[in-house]
Amino acid sequence: MRKDIPSLPLLIGISVLYMLVAGGFYIAKGNHEFIAYLGVSLAVGAIIIYTLPRSGLDGLALWGLSGWGFLHMMGGLLPVGDTVLYGWRIIELFDAGGDFVILKMDQVIHFYGFGVAAIVVHQLLACRMPARVSGAMMIFLAWIGSMGLGAFNEVVEFLAFVSLDDTGVGDMYNTGLDLCFNLLGAFCGALLSEHLDHTSRPIRD
Repeated sequence: MRKDIPSLPLLIGISVLYMLVAGGFYIAKGNHEFIAYLGVSLAVGAIIIYTLPRSGLDGLALWGLSGWGFLHMMGGLLPVGDTVLYGWRIIELFDAGGDFVILKMDQVIHFYGFGVAAIVVHQLLACRMPARVSGAMMIFLAWIGSMGLGAFNEVVEFLAFVSLDDTGVGDMYNTGLDLCFNLLGAFCGALLSEHLDHTSRPIRD
């Protein structure tokens, strides 16, 4: 790893706790969509922890991932008005009807989540790239890497939509807006990660 993470046991404990609490609620409600997401989240979390000595991920990436998991688990659980957190219309900047609405909490979570994904991709690549690779190239690679993960996420949501009786996936507008916010979040995350990496390792530029 790049450095020791003294708060790692606390991070793992908090992450496991909120997943168990959310899992209990989703099982009680019979929400198969989020039960599946919970299983995937637990598997991904286990892989991240197992590979941590080789991945080089630092506290920023790990706490960011845990925060993303928390928002995702709470997104379909916490009531907000007549909907849940994911459906909360924070401010109506644009509303063309249906799911073509900006700005919803779902979009904010997509922006944040794939910003974190870009940080993770950047960190995975940065310590393995030769010094001659430019900062601009690192930003581009982290950006498109995170967008690829975002596209995979939409494929998973599509599979949930066609295989489960009741999901909150939404229509084509929702998918398109998710991808747009994934793109923006990934770009911001790539910029942030490169800035932090450049500050700590200026030799690469």
